[in-house]
Amino acid sequence: MEKLTDYKEIADIIKEKGGDSFKYCYQCGKCDVVCPWNQVRDFSMRKLVRQGNFGMSEIEGEDIWLCTTCGQCTVACPREVKQVEAGIAIRRIATDYGIYSASADPVRAIRSNLSSDGNPLEGERDKRGDWAEGHSVKPFDKKMEILYFPGCYLSYDPRLKKVAVATANILNKAGVSFGILGSKENCCGESIRKTGDEELYLQLAKENIKTFIDHGVKRILVSSPHCYETFKNEYPEFMVNFEIVHIAQYLDELIRDGRLKLPGEYKKKITYHDPCYLGRHNGIYEEPRNVLQNVKALELNEMAESRQESFCCGGGGGRIWMDTPKGERFSDIRVQQAMETGAEVLVTACPYCIANFEDSLISRKEGEGIEVKDITEIIADVI
Repeated sequence: MEKLTDYKEIADIIKEKGGDSFKYCYQCGKCDVVCPWNQVRDFSMRKLVRQGNFGMSEIEGEDIWLCTTCGQCTVACPREVKQVEAGIAIRRIATDYGIYSASADPVRAIRSNLSSDGNPLEGERDKRGDWAEGHSVKPFDKKMEILYFPGCYLSYDPRLKKVAVATANILNKAGVSFGILGSKENCCGESIRKTGDEELYLQLAKENIKTFIDHGVKRILVSSPHCYETFKNEYPEFMVNFEIVHIAQYLDELIRDGRLKLPGEYKKKITYHDPCYLGRHNGIYEEPRNVLQNVKALELNEMAESRQESFCCGGGGGRIWMDTPKGERFSDIRVQQAMETGAEVLVTACPYCIANFEDSLISRKEGEGIEVKDITEIIADVI
């Protein structure tokens, strides 16, 4: 396999592209211990870090595309190496060279879709807001309390449109003055940035920021933890600061303020999955649980790996678009863990998680499975 060893300044390029923390690694191996890939195959984050230090990264190999950016390694690292940022730095080099492994090759088409239509799903831009028809959803104006930004998957994916509708119904029931931007939205750009395409991310981000400013947006409600991460933690790089709220947080706020009542019962056993970008990356653990515990008759059973130790669904870092062989899907493991709690419903708060869990259920035997619901779908059933 060809390496970039003959390009003597490759280590410096990695540092320039965000991988400077490589130098702190002292090869303790804790990142490999906690990495979910080592539940399904051999993979060494420690090896990638070592190669990066010496400018020997194999950018034509598959390993640089495996990381789901779940953050387990970052939490475990005693030297604050920031493996996620370092790994993305290597991907940026591969992207600059136009080099993708076989499993990552779908990213090429995704880039094209994002450039032309502002979303990764080949959805027509003019139809981005079609999910809202018939659900009392208005175009956003600056007099409204909050902008609802459903994101790409909730706007186009047939299964996930149900989450956007449930959210709209809840907001209307609570008397929230909200609106959407519809075709004026772009993808937030989080996942394409994680695959190494910084240029396209910047394009998407700048267009979104201009749209938000032009429409007088101050507070943004999101359904995706990936949108939350980007708007809250990455868009401030452009010297803008919108108030960002994830739907799990907002539901908790509405209930505490007495604006949202939950009179109905949900007589099922559930378990809650902490999405990586809501939990480990942003520390939002208690709000979704507070919401669920306010539902009458609902029984919440925790999985062994929850909160900071939550097991990744496999969709982060752009992996939602990449090919993962059967037998290597993290979501298969997570669905099994959920079933072992005795839960009838696996609840989460992330479109990537829902998409991956639903895919995992397809491969199980008939009658052997568990329902997958977004937290908003539970709440919409009891209002």
